[in-house]
Amino acid sequence: MPEPTSTPARRAVSPLDHRLEAVTGHDIDTLWTYRDRGVLDEPHAHLVDLHRELAKAQTGVTFYLRLLNRLSSGEFEVDDALFARIDRTVDQLQEAATARDAAARHVLAALEPIEAAAAASMPDVKPLSMGDHAALLAIAGGAKLHEHLLTGRLSVTAASGTRIPHAKLQRLEDAGLAVRDTTHPVHAGQPVALTDAGRAALLAARRTPTTPAPKVPQRPGTPPSTPAQRR
Repeated sequence: MPEPTSTPARRAVSPLDHRLEAVTGHDIDTLWTYRDRGVLDEPHAHLVDLHRELAKAQTGVTFYLRLLNRLSSGEFEVDDALFARIDRTVDQLQEAATARDAAARHVLAALEPIEAAAAASMPDVKPLSMGDHAALLAIAGGAKLHEHLLTGRLSVTAASGTRIPHAKLQRLEDAGLAVRDTTHPVHAGQPVALTDAGRAALLAARRTPTTPAPKVPQRPGTPPSTPAQRR
């Protein structure tokens, strides 16, 4: 079956999105970003990887549905060639749907234990402040603690360019949320990483539905826009 060349997988909406968002407290875009930045623990990272495969498979289904609609729209001459294309597209749509269903089963197999664990216990996790949340996210993308050779001043610089005060790093270390690799000399830069507890704190930050962005008032005379599909 040829590879569909339509909308990127990130645009696809899978039928299991709402369950991932409910159990993690984060929307799909945020989960995908956390996966790319290494924030997620192994079970959640595996779940997001499987969800990406499901999103890709869903894109295939959407592609062949649109193609089938186009073939039956009256745009093409009704002849044997069109019938052959329709038959071929129906077969491809069936294959894409089968692949989508298999991907959904894989997601469910990884999702259900996480849902069960969340339902069985509500851990008493102290909410992160906005500053700590931002610092942990910056560290998740890569960070190093440096000591200035002349002044001896310590500072943390993340790969994103974010600077984290040394005092904040010490508080995160004391809380068990971050750790330094002390095998490296501090003047050359000591890598700073999240601990398992730090990753868990990010994931458990909130378990409430994502607050929708406020609507921007339309200018007078502007026709109402249709809801945009989530990317």
